[in-house]
Amino acid sequence: MLAHIKPGDWLTVLCGALLTVWLVLTVWQGGTADKAIIRSGGKTFREISLSRNQVVEVPGPLGISRIAIYNRQARVASDPSPRQYCVHQGWLKQVGEIAICLPNQVSVELAGNVKRYDSLNY
Repeated sequence: MLAHIKPGDWLTVLCGALLTVWLVLTVWQGGTADKAIIRSGGKTFREISLSRNQVVEVPGPLGISRIAIYNRQARVASDPSPRQYCVHQGWLKQVGEIAICLPNQVSVELAGNVKRYDSLNY
């Protein structure tokens, strides 16, 4: 099978591979996050900078959720929700990442200069 591949075919494969790597590095990177948008009950509770380490207490219907900011990363440190899915999600690092605590109606999303999209089909 390799005997049928011509030098121009190898060049086409190489160009396709380089284009794919370039697209991954430029298009799919969300960039660095500058701020965290914290929502409670569907409304913006606070927008805070990621440059300062802090813990923010956010009230919800079930109680207080604690959002930790450390080293330009954010996470839900504690939450009164029964299954703790948002706590187990861990540190959010890139623009567009989000942790949602549905029972307590609290969420934290990282934002920056460039919006990262999950899908362009909508």
